[in-house]
Parts: sequence; structure tokens; C-alpha cells
Amino acid sequence: MTASAGPRDLSRLLRPRSVAVIGGGWGRAVVAALDAMGFPGEVWPIHPTAPEISGRRTFVRLEDLPGPPDAAYVAINRGATVAAVRGLSEIGAGGAVCFASGFAEAEAESTGSGGLQQALVDAAGTMPIIGPNCYGFVNYLDGALLWPDQHGGVRVPTGVAIVTQSSNIAINLTMQARALPLAYAVTAGNQAQTGLAEIAHALAADLRVTALGLHVEGVRDIAAWEALAARIRARGLAVVVLKAGRSTEARAATLSHTGSLAGDAAGARAFFARLGFAEVETLPGFLEALKLGHMTGGLARGGLAALSSSGGEASLAADAGLARGLAFPALTDPQRARLRAALGPMVALANPLDYHTYVWGDAGRMADTFAAMDGPHLAAMAVIADFPRADRCETAGWDCVVAAALAARARVARPLLVVSTLPEGMPEPVAARLMAGGVVPMAGLEPAFEALAAFARVAGAPVAPAPLLHPCAGRAASRLLSEAKAKAALAAHGVPVPRGETVEGPAAAGLAAGRLGGPVAVKALGIAHKSESGAVALGLSTPEAARRAAAGMPGARFLVEEMVEDGVAELLLGVTRDPAHGFVLTLAAGGVLTELLADSASLLVPSGEDEIAAALDGLRAAPLLAGYRGRPSACRASILAAAMALQRFVAAEAHRLVEVEINPLICAPKRAVAADALVRFG
Repeated sequence: MTASAGPRDLSRLLRPRSVAVIGGGWGRAVVAALDAMGFPGEVWPIHPTAPEISGRRTFVRLEDLPGPPDAAYVAINRGATVAAVRGLSEIGAGGAVCFASGFAEAEAESTGSGGLQQALVDAAGTMPIIGPNCYGFVNYLDGALLWPDQHGGVRVPTGVAIVTQSSNIAINLTMQARALPLAYAVTAGNQAQTGLAEIAHALAADLRVTALGLHVEGVRDIAAWEALAARIRARGLAVVVLKAGRSTEARAATLSHTGSLAGDAAGARAFFARLGFAEVETLPGFLEALKLGHMTGGLARGGLAALSSSGGEASLAADAGLARGLAFPALTDPQRARLRAALGPMVALANPLDYHTYVWGDAGRMADTFAAMDGPHLAAMAVIADFPRADRCETAGWDCVVAAALAARARVARPLLVVSTLPEGMPEPVAARLMAGGVVPMAGLEPAFEALAAFARVAGAPVAPAPLLHPCAGRAASRLLSEAKAKAALAAHGVPVPRGETVEGPAAAGLAAGRLGGPVAVKALGIAHKSESGAVALGLSTPEAARRAAAGMPGARFLVEEMVEDGVAELLLGVTRDPAHGFVLTLAAGGVLTELLADSASLLVPSGEDEIAAALDGLRAAPLLAGYRGRPSACRASILAAAMALQRFVAAEAHRLVEVEINPLICAPKRAVAADALVRFG
């Protein structure tokens, strides 16, 4: 993974005053799209034989143009694309979109495609290029588009910017009917030269952009993403990420689509959380999160208040929110007093609230009810309401909801949302009215709560996290250290390990047990799965018992260690090298519970003690650490110290480390000890 040399200046390319279009069929579509959008700048079609394209005189050669174009759309075959890009670079063009496919993404089917992509990058030199294997972009702010197909957007003064590696997904997103204003839709394709993070960095520099949405197939340059996060923090923008490649099949599809390395799903989640980006899992959630980011810039820490005129909807809201980790705090005394004044004595007060229909139609009392739910312990308030379809139903009876929400918004300090249970229940004209008044309209309960949960997970993210530890490039055959050597390597960096000796033969194992005293464990070295192979024996209280146990094991070399018998819980601490995202630190229930509970949290190296402590608190095994049902609690400081020592080992061995795992870390009232360890070097 090479370090980024810093973001390129994409301003001429993304906000051009002149556009050259090279090619016929697809080129004609680009010229037509520019005319349809009302692009105010110059458009120069280039074609060797056609006298005109879309009523515009063509130019035969680049050298015939009136001047260097700010942007060029290269819509010709892949071989000719390389020559065209070289020519554009030589005349000083501001940048180019490369439409053709058949480059690195096709290497498996067409030998030499990867080399052709490198030739394209070399031909561009310092001139920015987007693609190849992409549609290009639409700039709805300035009416500039290098785009050969339909799109569903309109000119806007401000809005969200979307970047994706998939042209088809970009088209689909522009067709949304959710009142979300789109400022840019950009496709990155193969990212041969200009990466997705670099494009996003350039879009964030446009002060008319209110939030960023990134559909990511793979991360190529960790440093570029860290630079983007720094830019985002400086601007206070919200960033929403939809990461492809959570499954093995999806990662394979990603590699064949754009040649991107998707990386590990847990690593991706940890990576984007570290950057402070809200990660979602679905396209509807992506759009709703962008809407939330556009209007609020993100959420503060806190719970959610929800209210509906229907008990059924209130129950659905509670289930949907709690399933995604959202909290509905109990009503405070001030909230209760305000709600009682607004609703009278007939309504049972709770959060979520079923306010019944006693005040329906009275926009003033409805506004009082909505505003009464506000409180400093909340991140947002959600009014649940579905609006009738205008083509078959009378809709005036629901105007009171809009009027009340707009009136309440002027009186509350927290973001106010109106959320429909079904996407169809939030018609775009209604959404536009709410949005114009500062109320966030959200289409569909599940996408809305997916968006809220995504922002809740990154609320209070570190202002400036420490730089990530970057993995070295390349792969090599790996070797597994013996348990004894692994523990010695970890102990050298401060990881506590049991007292022990490595010996040859059963007799020596017995003697070592005598020297250590007390119950011991005997393990045969060089055996991968010791329990299944009969290569481990625990709780051996005499030297003779240790000798007999060793004699019955495969192998001739043994590790004899003191037993750690005062543990109250067991954890797994592990770090794996993820080429796409860095070194992933995993915290999980350990010992026999690791696979049984599937209870884990992932961070990236380096992580601070506060982040590790928060991750531990999120485990289902956390009550065991705190002292479950009267049992002693584990020494939290010792657990954190072991995790920090493990990270020191990773930093020292980053050049060759493939993975390291402590399982279990036995957590006792006064200490934490690595009872077993695995280290694999490359």
C-alpha cells in the first residue's frame, strides 16, 4: 500500500467552463446531455469524419481546438483511449473521464489489460483522469456533466455529493424521489489514477456540498482516506458510506468489477468508524442517511424520542429502533408535564408515545405535543406518520401533521424528523415541504432507523484519531511460531504470560512441573489444534502427573506452565493484517465461548484505552468482567494494559506480521494473563 502523494486539483475537471467530447455514439449522448442540462460553457465535439454532432461543428484533432479544454470525455475504444489521454495531457487539458472498459478489471479474461491500465496512467502524467470503466459525473450545481446516459436529477443551489465505483448504481441513485438534493453524482470506475477518496476530497472543497455519500467497493490508499477524514472534520460535513464486499461472493464480484480489493468486512467497519463516517448496509438507508446528514450534519450523542397517533406504529418504531441499537430513554418529569398539558389526562405517557387522535386536526395542540418531547438527553425526535397517496385519496386531512411539525421545529433544539412507516408513505412533495421548513422527512421506518443508527455509532467519534498503522504491501509464505516463542515475543512487549519452561521429553516435563510448583498445564509443541489432538493437559498437581500426561501426547517437545486459576472471565485479543484497512484489533469472548457466542468488536491499531474500554463494554460478555451475580470483577486496568502491550508488539512487527491471537486472556481480579498465544509471520 503506497502512501498518497496528496490530492490532485480536480476543480477544472469537475467544474469545467469548456468540455471536449471525443467519440461518436456515446460521445453524441454526452453532447446531448450537456445541451439538455443547459451547460453554459463551450462544448467541442471531436470526431475524425462526422462534420457535426448534435448540431455542433466537430473538430478532427485535439490540436484544432480553440484552446485546452477544462474537461474531456473520452468515449472511444481502450487502445485509442490511451493515445487520446496522452494528447489531452500534452495540450494542457484540465482532466478527462475515460469511459472504455477492458483495463485492469478484465485482467483475468484478457491478459495485458492491467498493463494497458498502467499505460493509461503514464499517458495522463499529471493531468487528472477519472476511470476508466466508468460513466463519468453530473454536476447539478453548475449544469456541467460528462455523462452518456439518463439521470434523474435537476439543478440545485446546494446538496449532497455521491461518489460510487458503479455507474449503474449512480444512475439508480439519481432516480430517487425522496426530495434529497443531489449536488454531484460521480463514478470512479477502476480508480486507475484518481481514487474515490481523492474525488471525495475535491467535492468536499466545494462549499455548496452539504454531505458526502460514498459507495465503496475497495480501499486502496489508507493515507488518502485519512486525509479525506481530516478535510471532513475541518468542514464539519457528514459522510455516509455503503461498503460492498461483506460476503465472500461480494468480494469476488468486487474484484472482477473494478479490480478493487474489498478487504475484510470487520476491518471495513472499524476503518470507517475510525474515520467518523456513518456506515449503512442498504441503498435506501444510504439515501435516508444522506438526507439526515444534509439537514443536520450528523447527530450528537443521545437517545431517540418517537411519537405516533397509532399504538401499532409506536410499537413498530420501538422494535425497529431497539433492533438497531437505538435507545428510547424514559420520559423525564419536564417532558411528562409538557405532554400532560398538551394531551390531557386520557393518554398514557411513554417513549415511544402513542398520542392517540384526541388532538388530531388541531395543528396547534399537535405542535405542542411534538415540541413537548424535546429534551437535552436526546439526539433526535421522530414523528411517525404516513401520508395518503394523492392520486386516489383526499390528503388535506394530513396537512395538520406538516403544519404541526413545521411549527414544532421552530421551538425545539434537537432535530425533528417525520418518518413514514413505508417509503410510499412519504410523497416527494410532502418531503419537500417539510425539508424547506427544517424538518427531516424520512421515507420508511427501516431505512430511517438504519440511518439514525449509523450516525449514532459515530456520534462523539475522536476529533483527531491517531494515524493508522499501515500494513506493508505484498504477500509471502507465512510461518507459525511455536506457542513458547509466541509468548516470549509478546512478553518482550509487556503482555503478561504464565511462568513456564520449554523442555524435551516427558521426564523433563515432570521436572519442570516440580520447579514451577502447584498445578501446571502441559502442552505438546508444534501441534495446531491441541485439544482435538490430545496435546494439552490442564490442572496437573504433581510432577508425576505432568510426566504421565506428556508421555501420552504426540511430539517430543513440551511447554510446561503454571495454571492461572483465579480467572473470572476469558477474552480473545487478536490482530490480523488487512491489506485494505490496516491492522484489525479484535476483542471477543474467549476460550470455549469464542465460537459459541460469536461476540466480538473490531478496532484498528492503534486504538486508545478509551476506545478499547468502550468496545469491551459492548460485548455480551461484559457482565462477566464486571462481576456477574456476585462473582469478583476482573481487573479492567490489567485487561487494557494487555491490549496496549499487544498493540506495541504489532507496531514493532508490522513489517512481517500476518496475525497474532491471545486466546484466552484469562482475566482475574488482580491481573490478566495470556494463557495461549499464536503468532504468524510473513
